[in-house]
Amino acid sequence: MNIVILDGYALNPGDLSYDCLRQFGTLTIYDRTTPDELIARAIDADAVLTNKVVFGEREMAQLPRLRYIGVQATGYNIIDVEAAHRHGITVTNIPAYSTDSVAQTVMAHLLNITQRIGHYAEENRAGRWSVNPDFCYWDTPLMELRGKQMGIVGLGRTGMAVARLAQAFGMHVAAYTSKSQDALPEGVAKLSLDELFATSDVVSLHCPLTPDTRQLVNAERLALMKPTAILINTSRGPVVDEQALADALNGGVLYAAGIDVLCEEPPRSDSPLLHARNCFVTPHIAWATLEARTRLLRICEDNLRAYLEGRPQNVVS
Repeated sequence: MNIVILDGYALNPGDLSYDCLRQFGTLTIYDRTTPDELIARAIDADAVLTNKVVFGEREMAQLPRLRYIGVQATGYNIIDVEAAHRHGITVTNIPAYSTDSVAQTVMAHLLNITQRIGHYAEENRAGRWSVNPDFCYWDTPLMELRGKQMGIVGLGRTGMAVARLAQAFGMHVAAYTSKSQDALPEGVAKLSLDELFATSDVVSLHCPLTPDTRQLVNAERLALMKPTAILINTSRGPVVDEQALADALNGGVLYAAGIDVLCEEPPRSDSPLLHARNCFVTPHIAWATLEARTRLLRICEDNLRAYLEGRPQNVVS
């Protein structure tokens, strides 16, 4: 069996090993693959592993040998799954490997915005505290989380993990979810989407990207938010209208945003959120802890083994 990893650097920049996959056949690893390189690199592959390399009808039609695509991520919108089904290609993904890491990133963004630890550490490194006339100083709002409302859009595994962390900080938790109120954990209130945006001090997005959720956060919904509110997005970039969010931040419609995902990755240098007021953008790293990537690789191995044994798991095609 010929196995080709098309963008192996994303998962493994050098601190993991793909050797666990060599048991299944001949393994070829490319750090990165451009669209123009894809066909030549995958032409003899029985199985390919991809994180962000796109497979549509055009690509699959040129790869008659291909029978398996393993997406090394939870989201699989890079694959035309209907085309894969027509071509007899099994597509799998990696669910629930980064739940705790993503929830941790949500709280990291929230704590950064409310306490600005990095800002003060850099100011002091530059000598500001040493020449300060008082025993302390602050030049940003400092906020206590206890008693604030955390609004969560999408109460799956990660949303639930964020809810637990928020409650540990003494926050009230509300959710926009398809679950009934009776099915929600104690202390989590079900709200309509507009009510959640209007009443929450923090809104954290944990919904998949679908036609219904694309630009779910738009100018009209941002206008509902408190001017002191914080928006956090660790789900998918296109869930947010980026220009509308930049305008809202620059115009004081809401206080701050913590963003780990953008519509275009890597972004253009003029991407509006990179320069917006009180917008803190991290480079899509919520999933990337060593522990989460280790789990991802283990599930990737399990998925490939299950497929070869005729009992495929985590199938999305």
